[in-house]
Amino acid sequence: MVTCYLGIGSNLGDRKKNITLALKEIRALKKTKVIKISRIIETEPVGGPPGQGNFLNAALKITTDIPPVSLLRKLKIIEKRLGRTKTLRHGPRTIDLDILFYGDRIINRKDLMIPHPRLFEREFVMKPLSEII
Repeated sequence: MVTCYLGIGSNLGDRKKNITLALKEIRALKKTKVIKISRIIETEPVGGPPGQGNFLNAALKITTDIPPVSLLRKLKIIEKRLGRTKTLRHGPRTIDLDILFYGDRIINRKDLMIPHPRLFEREFVMKPLSEII
């Protein structure tokens, strides 16, 4: 099992419910166990179009045997099931699931970069992540 850290956020609809449903789906993934969840914090959107609502954000520590690209695909399926649609870059979303770290792996692909490339620039990621590392 590999230890991974995930970021989770929502700023559309019932944000807390969206996060709760995403956690339930992540817990249901085979070969995956949720170890720790940070507190949920509220933050202003960063870098997106003006006028969108605040985000609720958290971080998760999981262990998994799912390879990183497959894990990303599963997270994207969860996002889609919870109503996420691709619109504007950094725009509002029902749910956002990001792989922040996957063990000590460094991955640099067009569709997946680990560690997450803007991880250290974003307090809304670092604050919850620091609670669980």
